[in-house]
Amino acid sequence: MPVIELPAGRVHYVERGEGPPVVLLHGLLMNHTVWDQVIDALPEGFRYLLPDLPLGAHPLPLRPGVDLSLRGLNHLIADFLAALDLREVTLVHSDWGGALFLTAYGLDERVGRLIVLPCEAFDNFPPGLPGKTATVATHLPGGISLALRQLRVRWLRRSPLLFGWMARRPLPDALVRGWTEPGLRDARIRRDLLAYTKSAFPKRELIAHTEALRDFRGDALILWSSAGKVMPREHGPRLAELIPAARLVEIDDAYVLSMLDQPAAVAEAMSAFLLDNHTAPGRDKRSPR
Repeated sequence: MPVIELPAGRVHYVERGEGPPVVLLHGLLMNHTVWDQVIDALPEGFRYLLPDLPLGAHPLPLRPGVDLSLRGLNHLIADFLAALDLREVTLVHSDWGGALFLTAYGLDERVGRLIVLPCEAFDNFPPGLPGKTATVATHLPGGISLALRQLRVRWLRRSPLLFGWMARRPLPDALVRGWTEPGLRDARIRRDLLAYTKSAFPKRELIAHTEALRDFRGDALILWSSAGKVMPREHGPRLAELIPAARLVEIDDAYVLSMLDQPAAVAEAMSAFLLDNHTAPGRDKRSPR
């Protein structure tokens, strides 16, 4: 995996393809592998980049003391786009909604389009029962290590307190083992995660920063799930109404991690949006890979 040096530290990312850039983000205690079932079904003619954000499953710790609040993580994402000189990026959000605030912070100049899967929005930070569990773990001595070990136990992670309402279908052991290994191996990874989870989440500010998306002028696909519990179903239409050039597509029979619950439907909707907004070189706009 390539590594990019940012002001906050080194960040791993996966890259494939050439063409207009598409940056796919992930959620808390996950990494780029959450997209493994979708990425091969997306159309050719695009440059796909998947950074491992410092949300607890990243392989390399960042520099001690860096700002990993919502604002700091938005700067990290903006720095990632700038370091690779990416322009007119299609930015894909999932689970962690913090990067929705790039517009509010005035950091979205390199973002041309949005694809928004179920993620934190408005005042839903941290989200639902899993968010409450993460908050409790944050404030217990050794709580993060305990939570990571619990995620490795299949019947425990099926609890609504962990990943039971994140994915409708059981998550593979190997996938979750990859997500939990960095934090169990390295206390500095847990330090980075705690720097985010212990930061402030003032509800009035969260709502205002989400609503700043009314100033986003690019096209947007709100690719929400119809069976949402952790991310309320009504937030999908609300975001689609908020962003001027947004369209709403709902994925049935899926929770937050719809790319795992319904990878074919997610890939189809994302492909249609990408090809509708770009003519990939040498390809018909209507033809996915």
